[in-house]
Amino acid sequence: MRLSFSQDLKQVQKQVLAPRMIQSMEILQLPIMALQERIEQEIQENPVLDIQERDPDLPDEPEQEREDPDVPTEEERELVVDETKDNTEDFERLLEMGEQFPEHFDEGSRPSRNRIDEESDRKHDAMANLVSRPPSLQDYLRDQLSYFDLAPELRAMAERIIYSLDSNGYLPGRVEDLLDANATEEDVARAREALRLIQTLDPPGVGAHDLRECLLLQLRPHMPHYELLQTLISNHLEDIEHNRLPLIQRRTGHSIEEIQAAIEQLRKLNPKPGAAFTDAHVPTVTPDVFVEPTEDGRWRVRLEDGNTPQLYISPYYRQLLASGRAKAEEKEYIKRKINAAQWLIESIEQRRNTLTRVAQAIVDHQADFLNKGPEYIEPLKMQQIADKVGVHVTTVSRAVDDKWIQTPRGIFPLKRFFGGGTVTSSGEEVAWDTVRLKLQEIIDKEDKARPYSDDELVKELAKHGINVARRTVTKYRKAMNIPSSRQRRDWTASSGGSHSKNGRKT
Repeated sequence: MRLSFSQDLKQVQKQVLAPRMIQSMEILQLPIMALQERIEQEIQENPVLDIQERDPDLPDEPEQEREDPDVPTEEERELVVDETKDNTEDFERLLEMGEQFPEHFDEGSRPSRNRIDEESDRKHDAMANLVSRPPSLQDYLRDQLSYFDLAPELRAMAERIIYSLDSNGYLPGRVEDLLDANATEEDVARAREALRLIQTLDPPGVGAHDLRECLLLQLRPHMPHYELLQTLISNHLEDIEHNRLPLIQRRTGHSIEEIQAAIEQLRKLNPKPGAAFTDAHVPTVTPDVFVEPTEDGRWRVRLEDGNTPQLYISPYYRQLLASGRAKAEEKEYIKRKINAAQWLIESIEQRRNTLTRVAQAIVDHQADFLNKGPEYIEPLKMQQIADKVGVHVTTVSRAVDDKWIQTPRGIFPLKRFFGGGTVTSSGEEVAWDTVRLKLQEIIDKEDKARPYSDDELVKELAKHGINVARRTVTKYRKAMNIPSSRQRRDWTASSGGSHSKNGRKT
């Protein structure tokens, strides 16, 4: 291989995003809660940013006495930022400016003492209303273990087993695996005794190695169909899963009715006894957009930005910059911070305008969904909204990403209103959500003694003007957690040797 140096000329075309454009896209993509956190962070990092808020304890200020903080001047728009300088000392200098120039310091945005007390009370109430952490499965089992008079070695082994249980209350692997390599037969016997003790604790079924053992541990002799339940759990769990009741009937000698009655008792057992102690965190959803009806019967969107601080550039730093009293380094630092503040304020305003226009276009397109229900949702692509609003499709994608909308039909993610569809026999476009709802309706109304196969579901959908392939029906059925036709079959209704739709005896 030969190495050499050479110079050549090459023409390429590429797009370079300015930092201001990148910030604007980032702000647009933020949901309301993340936006509020971003604003709080920017306020802490940028001393020239201030919050415009009205103190309820003070009368309203006349509009003409206060400069509009949201309208930047032409001079501020043309400021050039020098990112190469270190302004650490200038920042410390700015912190002391309030004492050096008290006559120019703006006190208007400071909250009153009552406002501070109210905010403190709200935070205190929020902390007092926090849900306490529920006891874990291990804590619950250890509390029960304390009621037993056990030898120290046996108690230590029982606690080792307790802390080896998974989140469902199962013991992965063998109990012998918890012992040391040089464990004696006495140690093994003690471990098995500790496991048997734990399996008698509450909740029933805890300490099992698998589902079969877990269900058997929950059986009690006084239960209805006790002996049949033992047989079903020990030998026929897979047959029950696939609804092979005639096979169970032939092998056990019990009638279909008895088997189904036992299965009803089986459904009352808990396959995951430890899951109830898992602290499932459900995130709070805060809508970014609200939909409200208008007097003329239309729908109007409103952004949820009441708790979003209204930002403006502090007049104190504007006056300091215009007075000429600041040093050259301080002036450069203030200009850079003012420029960054303007970018942030304009990015937030652009987010508000873009999100409002995009959400309104979505609501206008999906008016039937709001007026009549989910089955009337229309097929919609992001490109359609982009063309209507006059922005790029990636802007629409960022605007709806991780955003929620409050409607009279409930709270939905904005992406919920986008989706493809199919064309009916009459040439009308139907959204895939409508197809799924119709599929669920057909299955709910079918004869459970002779449920529809996927091929028959295709024909039933075609009767309603919806033409789809069999693989599409199978895909949607599985996505909707709908069992197959065999699993949906009610063998009690068909146990008398009834005939199927194609004339064959079942």
